Amino acid sequence: MVILPCDEGGLIKAVEALRRDEVVAYPTETVYGLAVNPFSEKALENLFNVKGRKDDSPVLLVIGELEMLYALVETVSDNARRCIEKFWPGPLSLLFTPSAKLSPKLCGRSGKVCIRWSSHPTSQKLSSMFGGAITSTSANKSGAPPAKSAGEILHLEGIALILDGGCLSSNYVSTVFDPDTCEIIREGAIKRDELLKIIGD
Repeated sequence: MVILPCDEGGLIKAVEALRRDEVVAYPTETVYGLAVNPFSEKALENLFNVKGRKDDSPVLLVIGELEMLYALVETVSDNARRCIEKFWPGPLSLLFTPSAKLSPKLCGRSGKVCIRWSSHPTSQKLSSMFGGAITSTSANKSGAPPAKSAGEILHLEGIALILDGGCLSSNYVSTVFDPDTCEIIREGAIKRDELLKIIGD
């Protein structure tokens, strides 16, 4: 396991690791996430091994630019557009009907893909330099508290590289919301009342 700063050199090494189907830990605006190439079955298998979880749970994707969204989903509804305009980039993860080219392992039992445009500069740069979406499931074993610093990740086996963004100050995870059913899967940094104001009744 290699620990590198979130500078250009560190990001280049992280992108190289992603292209080798390795697992990279990196900071987001909420907690540290685990990145792999979401279009590689081998990379997804490596991710599930690090997490110690089954492949029937959805895997969050992070994008570095809004244009990346449209290659991942079938459609973007009016409700989704309202949420995107108000809260992206930021700690709101939205559910969409996935593009047919995405692995079912990303969607889990829900059949939908969860995507966020992160506001954290390292998250954005890592995705942009990689050239597409990356995974961003929390950097911890399934069921354990999410990591807020690089030191909390060191015990995890199977991670090739950590981009050290220091200790994160956020007290929240991202909110997970289905804009089409108006169901809040997980309430986090964006609260229910804020979402309801945007999409109405």
